[in-house]
Amino acid sequence: MIGISGSPFTLNPFGMARRATPVKWSKSLFLLDYFQIRKQSQGRDHFARVAETGHRGKCLAMVARLGYQRGMSNIESLFVTRLYRAALSEHGKPIDPAEMENSCLVIADDDEAGQDWCEANGYIGYTSYASLADLAWRFPIFKDLVKVLDKHVAEFAKDLQFDLGEKKLKLDSMWINILPEGGIHTSHIHPHSVISGTTYVAMPEDTSAIKFEDPRSAMMMAAPTRLKDARPEMRQFIYVQPNVGDVLLWESWLRHEVPMNMAEDDRISVSFNYGWE
Repeated sequence: MIGISGSPFTLNPFGMARRATPVKWSKSLFLLDYFQIRKQSQGRDHFARVAETGHRGKCLAMVARLGYQRGMSNIESLFVTRLYRAALSEHGKPIDPAEMENSCLVIADDDEAGQDWCEANGYIGYTSYASLADLAWRFPIFKDLVKVLDKHVAEFAKDLQFDLGEKKLKLDSMWINILPEGGIHTSHIHPHSVISGTTYVAMPEDTSAIKFEDPRSAMMMAAPTRLKDARPEMRQFIYVQPNVGDVLLWESWLRHEVPMNMAEDDRISVSFNYGWE
């Protein structure tokens, strides 16, 4: 994946194009842009005087320092929202999807406390969120999963340029989600966590994608809606359709939901939070 921006190229005064450095693992959603109007007449006169001296090195240094663009305005991106997507198999020991699916179904069938919680709270389907806090201790395949996730989260933390100091990002919760036909997971965030994510165990054809919401939505006030064909990073909602064996990671403040599962078969996933400890 590469970072999405308003334009993949920057032009300098010599007309040379420079492509942005690609980012391997994650992409940016919901970019906040601003207009930076440059008063360039004085700067251009100084540039011309330097150019007349024949000091090409000084000219290039000015370009690098002042960041000139063609034209009078420049649009840049601020405060990006990063989304990490990869196959679990990219790091660590491969996780058998069939074994993981069977483990999730067995746990759901045996977890009476979880079933009671779902019934009491009107949750269509099953989640172990409120009943089981030790999946990695109970089942070896979840222990293996944690080892793989640790590596993916470390990769994402590098991209986010976190200064972790002497502390680490550590798994603090993990739970199973099983959504049958008609099941939904309403819009929410994950408070008290740093990175959240999901890995996908069973994704039947026509099942729902995960839906992410622009974190600035609450501050749009009187802003108009976006064009239907707006660039992906400018849209107010982003839908991502993962595959079995994929892992998605995002910062825990990013609001998201799973719309109604329209497939006849169960949509099964394992979600998790990482804290800074």
